[in-house]
Amino acid sequence: MLLAGAVALVVVVIQIPSVYCGKARLIPSDRTKLDEWIAVNMKDYVERKAKQGNSSLDIKLAKAEDSVKIVKVRKDGTGDFNTVTDAVKSIPKGNTQRVVVWIGGGEYVEKITVDVSKPFLTFYGDKDDMPTIVFNGTAFQYGTLNSATVEIESDYFVAANIAFVNSAPMPDGKRVGAQAVAMRISGDKAAFHNCRIVYIFDNDIYIHTHMQNTSIISVAKGMGVITAQAREDVSDDSGFTFVHCNITGTGDTYLGRAWKECPRVVFAYTFMGTLINSQGWSNNMHKDRNETTVYYGEYKCKGPGASTKGRVNYAKTLSDEEAQPFLSMTYLHGNKWILPPPKL
Repeated sequence: MLLAGAVALVVVVIQIPSVYCGKARLIPSDRTKLDEWIAVNMKDYVERKAKQGNSSLDIKLAKAEDSVKIVKVRKDGTGDFNTVTDAVKSIPKGNTQRVVVWIGGGEYVEKITVDVSKPFLTFYGDKDDMPTIVFNGTAFQYGTLNSATVEIESDYFVAANIAFVNSAPMPDGKRVGAQAVAMRISGDKAAFHNCRIVYIFDNDIYIHTHMQNTSIISVAKGMGVITAQAREDVSDDSGFTFVHCNITGTGDTYLGRAWKECPRVVFAYTFMGTLINSQGWSNNMHKDRNETTVYYGEYKCKGPGASTKGRVNYAKTLSDEEAQPFLSMTYLHGNKWILPPPKL
């Protein structure tokens, strides 16, 4: 079993709300204070924009945000388009402006691909009438990579108040190619605000995520793995951070396996159930992937699976100082490209 997150397959378990300023405002340890934390950061962004405009943003993004186009999708025919697919098709190749596809409530049974030539795209829904984009693609039909309900290959994608669902049936342990991805991101600098992503990956894991309330539920009967981060060099600045997550379910589950030479994964303020193997992490049967190459960190996690007794020797129990870089968006240079969702 494998769950690949972040840029590789799905940005589903990164539980860090967006930071909109250059200050390293740390995510609070108290989950109930997350909304307050987000509000403070949004205020910082608004104040910074009032003083500097878009000048502090990534140059390409700043230019795109100077001209915003809104396209409406409504199932009842009152919008510019009836389907999200048609709205995406209307965006010209080589697009250079922010295009907000405002999707009305309801269920849209579509399989959508946004190719690399269409950056600066936003999928926006009403948080009180959240639209659902759903399809039932599986690895047997499309291959794992292309089984996703929505595939984003372009840069600077934003989603707000959208449910992305793969409705393929749960694996029965016999069916070949049962993997069913809901969202695949291969573009750079993507952000999700208040989104739900529901999918199955590698037969044994069911994921239901919601901003500020992320659950990873394993249905494995044998061994399972939550992450397989693909950093190949210690100088690379990539990695996965999981904050305020809830990991439950069945099986003998590892927090991560060393798919490539130098993975970097951190879990903070996360509840870990009894399914977590006491070793915590796997070197993927590569003995050379150890404390000199692998960065596997845990910080103030709770639950029976969070006990560090029996952890592999290359796992790190992070100090406050070591954890700080992973508890703010400065880790991702987020003040240069992460923006609040639009207000429509």
